Order: sequence, then structure tokens, then C-alpha cells
Amino acid sequence: MSSLIDVCKKQVRVAGRLVRTARLEADLYQFIDDPESMLAELRASKTRIDLFTFIQRLPDTAPKYSYPMIWDNFAALHITTFEHWWSNQIGFKARNKAKQAEKRKVVVREIPFDDTLVKGIWEVYNEAPIRQGAPNAHYGKDLQTVYREEATFLDSSIFIGAFLEDSLIGFIKMVHDETRTQAGLMNIVSMIRHRDKAPSNALIAQAVKSCAERGIPYLVYSRFAYGKKQRSSLSDFKERNGFQQIDVPRYYVPLTFAGRAAFRFGLHKKFADHLPEPLLAKLREFRSAWYNRKSSSATETL
Repeated sequence: MSSLIDVCKKQVRVAGRLVRTARLEADLYQFIDDPESMLAELRASKTRIDLFTFIQRLPDTAPKYSYPMIWDNFAALHITTFEHWWSNQIGFKARNKAKQAEKRKVVVREIPFDDTLVKGIWEVYNEAPIRQGAPNAHYGKDLQTVYREEATFLDSSIFIGAFLEDSLIGFIKMVHDETRTQAGLMNIVSMIRHRDKAPSNALIAQAVKSCAERGIPYLVYSRFAYGKKQRSSLSDFKERNGFQQIDVPRYYVPLTFAGRAAFRFGLHKKFADHLPEPLLAKLREFRSAWYNRKSSSATETL
């Protein structure tokens, strides 16, 4: 149960049943410079809101505000020049992968948002129902849905495509903040059947180049650590490409008695965050095996 409201010229999503929590629709990509004005409008809203959460932008890692907070994190890459990243910040494996993409005729470039791009993204999304051992949330969406979802934040978005001949085999949607201090990878998806051509590595290289050309000093690849899960194949990929974990404050501002109680007793956290990591690891293994078997059975049936 969620809804969107406009507050201080930004879209805010309010979600939850027992505890109604609000956050920027572009949380992790857009930031708040005047939280008091935002809070004043939220308190005056007709929508019930118990908690409001927001994260602090880079490079400020020390808490700037006195609101209740926890530590969140970014997987962030500090960019000076593309040449510095290429020569000093990435591992040899990531560098060789990016070179491999070029050798295998993968062409990477910035592309405008239009119907042709949306059709290519739709084809990438609908390649397989299972990705990395979990259901592909984008599988089965129609063109209109993909267009609507990718058309968000267009005034601050940069699209990068990886092409094999004339076909899109991977893409990035990168969204920069209002001050052009950091750009976040909102989407980075490549076709599984072209994994041997390393399109994702080539896309990251172009994203670094695009940021360097615009003077954007930080490229962010979502989070480095998710809850108690500290390491994964994805975090290894990020590290090989020069991304590091940078901890930043995330504030939780109670707006009601229920909000204060929820934060005090940890109800703002996901259910999984209350479980021990060894149990979560076993559950992830079981989930991955289950969906992989399901995917194999569907393929054999076809």
C-alpha cells in the first residue's frame, strides 16, 4: 500500500500499513538540502505519515543533522579523470573484461531516450524470467509499462547502451543529483546470453567517462552492503571496478507517536534485518536453487 505526494517540488512515496514511512521517490539519487521545510510540509499533509527517512549525499559522511539516524552506505567511486580510473582504480580483471567487450565488437555509447531505446530495453528485460537465481521483476512487462518506468527523472538522466551490431544487449540508466555531485546507476542490465562479451564492464567504463566529462565527482552503484549481507558476487564486481563502501547517515524523523515507537523498537527495518546472517545465507541459497530448478524445468518443457 503506497502513494505518491508532492512535497517541496519533489515526489515523496508513502508506504506501509502499520507504520507509514515516507521517503523521496528518487531516494539514493536525489537529496534534501532543507529538511526543515520538507518536514513542515509533511506535517501539514493530509496523508498520514509516521516516519520520514532521507539519506545524506556525498562527500559529507559526518552527520550534519541532529535527527535520529542509522548508518547506511553507498558503493561509490570517486572520479577525477577516466585515465586515472583506468590506470589506478580498477583491477586487471575488470580492465581486461572491458577490453574483451571491445574486441568482441561491442560498441558502447550514450543514447537519447526514445521509442527505439525503450524497445531495446524491453527486449533486454524479457530475455529470461530468472536472473541471478531470483525472479526477474521486469520480465513480462509490456512496452507501455517499460516506457513509463524508464521515463522518470529524464531531466537528470543519462542513458548508455551496449550494442552488438544494431541490437541493444545492455544498458545503463544513470541519474545525477541536483548539484551534479554524484550520479547513481538506477538501472544496469545486460543480456545473459551475451555475458561472454562482458557488456556490463564496458557499460561501467562509459559511465565513468560520462561522469568525468561532466565533472561529476562520484559515481554510485547503489549500496555496497545490504543489511547483514556484506559480500556477494555483485559486491565483488563493484570492487573490481573501483567502487568502495562509503558509510553515510540515514535519518529517520518521527512525525507521530507511532513513528517514535516504530523507530525505537526497530520496526523501520525489514523483517529480514532481524534474522541472523547465517540463516539468511541459507535461505538465499535455497531460493536460488529453487528458482534455477524452476527455470530449468520450464526450458525442458519448451
